[in-house]
Amino acid sequence: MKIFRYLDSKGLVHYASQSSDGHLHRIDGDVFGSHSTTEETADVAQWLAPVQPAQILCVGLNYRKHAEEMGAKIPERPVLFMKGINTLQHPGAPIQLPRHLRSDEVDYECELAVVIGKTCKNVTREQALDYVLGYTCANDVSARDHQVRLGGGQWCRGKSFDTFAPLGPCLVTRDSIPNPNALRIHTELNGKIVQESHTGDMIFDVSTLIAYLSGSTTLVPGTVILTGTPSGIGMARKPEPCWLHPGDVVTVEIEGIGRLTNPVVEEPIG
Repeated sequence: MKIFRYLDSKGLVHYASQSSDGHLHRIDGDVFGSHSTTEETADVAQWLAPVQPAQILCVGLNYRKHAEEMGAKIPERPVLFMKGINTLQHPGAPIQLPRHLRSDEVDYECELAVVIGKTCKNVTREQALDYVLGYTCANDVSARDHQVRLGGGQWCRGKSFDTFAPLGPCLVTRDSIPNPNALRIHTELNGKIVQESHTGDMIFDVSTLIAYLSGSTTLVPGTVILTGTPSGIGMARKPEPCWLHPGDVVTVEIEGIGRLTNPVVEEPIG
C-alpha cells in the first residue's frame, strides 16, 4: 500500500492511502497504530513528507561502488551519523543552499529510507523487517565543505542544514516491498541521470542495519533510517566536482516507491 501525507484546505494534516485506480482516500487513526481507510476523497492542498521523523539515523559508505569511488576501505561495521529533524523537507519544496553559514559545495545523495513502525530494541536480523512500517525515497543533501573541512572532524554539521533531508513522495508499506535490497535506485540532476544503482549493492542490508542500530538502543516509531548512497555523488565526479546551484532540480527515484523531486534555491537572508 502507498500512504501519502498531506495538508488539507483547512490547514489540517492527514494521511491517505492510494487505491488501485489511483484515487486517494483519507486514513482515519494513527498509521503507527490502529487506523482504517475511509471513503472520503483526500482534500489535498499541499503534499507533505510521508512521515514526521522522530529521529533521522544515517549510514555512510554503505554501497560497495561508492566506497570504491571514494577510495575508502569497506567498513567492518555500519558507519553511523545523524541528521537533525530540522532537515526534513517535503516533496516539491526547495532545497536551500546555505548562505548565512555559507556552503558552495552542496551535494545530492539518493537513498532508500526505512521508517520504523513500532518500538524496536535488540532485534535480530531475522526479526528486523517486522518492525518496519514502510519505505520512502530520501535525498541526503550534504554540504561537503562543512562535512570534510569545516565541521570539527565530524559529519553532522555538513549534513544538518535546514531542508537537507527531503523525503517522499509516499510511504510504501513493507508488505508491498518484501525485499528492500532488490530495488533499482537513481538520481537525476536537471533531467540527467547522475547516480544509477541497485540496493543489492549495499554492504550492510536493511535487516543488518536495523539489528545493529537497535543494539542496546531503542528505536521509537517514526525513526527514519537513511541506508546510504550509491556511487555517482557530485563530490566524486571527474574531472571536476558537480555541486548544486540555484535553479537546479534534483529527482530521486526508487523502484516501487516513486519519484521525489525538489528544486534548488539560495537560502533567503534577512
